[in-house]
Amino acid sequence: MDVIDTWTGRTACALQAALRATNEDFATRLGVAVRTVASWHQHPHTVPRAEIQAALDTVYERAAPPVLRRFNLLARPAPGPTAAQALRVAIAIVVWHGEVLLVCRRDGGGIAWQFPAGIVKPGADAGAVTVSETFAETGVHCSVRSLLGQRLHPTTGALCEYRLCDYLAGEAANLDQVENAAVQWAPLTDLPKFIPLEKIYPPIVAALEDA
Repeated sequence: MDVIDTWTGRTACALQAALRATNEDFATRLGVAVRTVASWHQHPHTVPRAEIQAALDTVYERAAPPVLRRFNLLARPAPGPTAAQALRVAIAIVVWHGEVLLVCRRDGGGIAWQFPAGIVKPGADAGAVTVSETFAETGVHCSVRSLLGQRLHPTTGALCEYRLCDYLAGEAANLDQVENAAVQWAPLTDLPKFIPLEKIYPPIVAALEDA
């Protein structure tokens, strides 16, 4: 395994194990918080941010040959679905004046509040899909500020890519009444009333705390 194309929580933890490093030691090497390393153990399909990907590359490239041999054994793919096989979904976290845009999905006869999202077809740009699907669902024009990360969703198995977006224009409205029951802006302080915080991808919560 000469090149790591994309680090995940699983491969990052494999590198940590190959180095025989504690969470604290590994976090220090990467320049990240200890809780970030701990989260990789809990969510192995998480894809770290670009700057952390670069830090992992550096630690990997500087590792001694015995460490690399251990890593190659530990990082062998486990059987089961992979990100390449998963349905890919672009999700928009649109913020504006202390509020976040939400849609209320019709889900198997019930309803559930979520962030605007759309399927990314093969060859499509996920950032562009984030913007276009948000407008198609809600009538809100937005622009992507940053990629918050991606993961295999623990319930659906879809590869979800989360982007923090800024509001540009448009009135929020339910433009897809087949899939959605409602669309609205929710105050950030009231978000747990719509979506339990433990079900929200942690980088979203962190980003919204700084929004």
